[in-house]
Amino acid sequence: MARYTGPKFKLSRRVGISLSGTGKELSKRPFPPGQHGPGQRRKISGYGAQLLEKQKLRHMYGLSEKQFRNLFDKASKMKGISGENFMFLLESRLDNLVYRLGFANSRPGARQLVSHGHVTVNGKKVDIASYLVTPGDVIGLRERSRGLSSVKEALANRNHIAAYLEFDESALEGKYLRLPERSELSDDIDEKQIVEFYSR
Repeated sequence: MARYTGPKFKLSRRVGISLSGTGKELSKRPFPPGQHGPGQRRKISGYGAQLLEKQKLRHMYGLSEKQFRNLFDKASKMKGISGENFMFLLESRLDNLVYRLGFANSRPGARQLVSHGHVTVNGKKVDIASYLVTPGDVIGLRERSRGLSSVKEALANRNHIAAYLEFDESALEGKYLRLPERSELSDDIDEKQIVEFYSR
């Protein structure tokens, strides 16, 4: 299945969470899309609840089903709790960390920055959005990319930096200090349901 390219607000209302992180999608219409949206009383089966959690997380990070499943398989082979390991791997993707550092206003915007060759890891250009950053790595922008208007706008609109990141304003570089803790990630996701979905 290819990556979703349809209306993002409609998708957010379908899965029931703000995929942009701003909450704008659900502020005016906090119900599913469609002519029966406001009055829908859907009974969701166990499988349906698991599928919904998977779709929430997959669309939140903007991955295709194949990418998502491959990363889950990798997480399931790691020591520890599979669901939490999976979320840590998703959070360690280069496009996500570029977004977290404030170089872009959204994950799709961060993915574009990476794929267009504007981002460096430890001083070397990396143009693979799915590149897994390891704690201690430094993420920055190429010299010629630091004046991009989209980057300046995103940095001006940034609200905060996650505790597992460190940002140097003068050098326009961020350091991935450590893996996040589960409490630092989204409460809207029940990763145990995703583990059950793929364990069927």
